[in-house]
Amino acid sequence: MDTSERLIRSTQELLRDRGYVGTSPKAILQHAQAGQGSMYHHFSGKPDLALAAIRRNAEEMRAEAEAALAHGGTALERIDAYLLREREVLRGCPIGRLAQDPEVVASEDLRQPVQETLGWLQERIAGVLADGVARGELPADLGTGATAATIAAVVQGGYVLARAADSVDHFDRAIEGVRTLLGAISQHRQ
Repeated sequence: MDTSERLIRSTQELLRDRGYVGTSPKAILQHAQAGQGSMYHHFSGKPDLALAAIRRNAEEMRAEAEAALAHGGTALERIDAYLLREREVLRGCPIGRLAQDPEVVASEDLRQPVQETLGWLQERIAGVLADGVARGELPADLGTGATAATIAAVVQGGYVLARAADSVDHFDRAIEGVRTLLGAISQHRQ
């Protein structure tokens, strides 16, 4: 792995664990085992490197979500594949955590990939739900956009609950709750 890649990977890890302010250039260099000045050789500074790391997190999150949502089966089976996929729950969502970081939110450049990714996720889930409506698996009057926003909010909220309690059980309960609600909705299709 070249130095640039090590710097991006290290920044991804540190942003997830420490946030933007806690991710100092010195910490990045130490984590990446890179020489002093190498960050400025590859990037114009911490904001540029952080943006590259956030974009990488966004790409990886989209790929993982897409792999689950593209899974064959009914709409609810595809949503289940997304909801039940393997996660590092107690570390939080690598994108969702950044939406709570004041420095990231204050920067239009850093906020953009976070906002785009969470928007993409909701649109993708809404598309799966719309497929379920079209195939008669879900009620015709289901608000697919609102339901997708609810699913995304439950996942993000589940991370918060789990981290606050230092227990994945809280995430699991949130996921089980939304799965139960979706199951009940599918039983009432028109």
